[in-house]
Amino acid sequence: MRWLDEAEMAAWRSYIVATLRLRQRLHRELAVQHDVSLVDYEVLVCLEMQAGHRMRMSELAVLMGSTKSRLSHQIGRLEDAGVVRRARDPEDKRGVITELTEEGLALLRTAAPTHLEGVREHLIDLLSPEEQATIAAAFDRVLEHLSEVD
Repeated sequence: MRWLDEAEMAAWRSYIVATLRLRQRLHRELAVQHDVSLVDYEVLVCLEMQAGHRMRMSELAVLMGSTKSRLSHQIGRLEDAGVVRRARDPEDKRGVITELTEEGLALLRTAAPTHLEGVREHLIDLLSPEEQATIAAAFDRVLEHLSEVD
């Protein structure tokens, strides 16, 4: 086994703790100001970015890094809230699509400034443009690697 040296451990711990605390902060800001969780907001964003504001549940699960079962429960709650709806995929009757409703789009548009302000305040504005580019390049490489091994 190849243990992490001191510098590697410092990088790993900083990443883990900072990411966790950043997500907690962004969640709290959205929950307090808009009564929406960060993970629910992220689902709305994923749907909004798709043509027709809709996508297959299986594709959404992959994009969200979620299991189909966990995503199904989450979508059920969002559906009860009226911000998404599910329907059979017209191109493949076995599949299910999730679609952003007008209410969901309105919530997203209302909550987006809060989220973007938090992302800027708690991450982007703390970094120089060079640091932003380094982080983007590093995590693009991690994503590419993870896509290859999946």
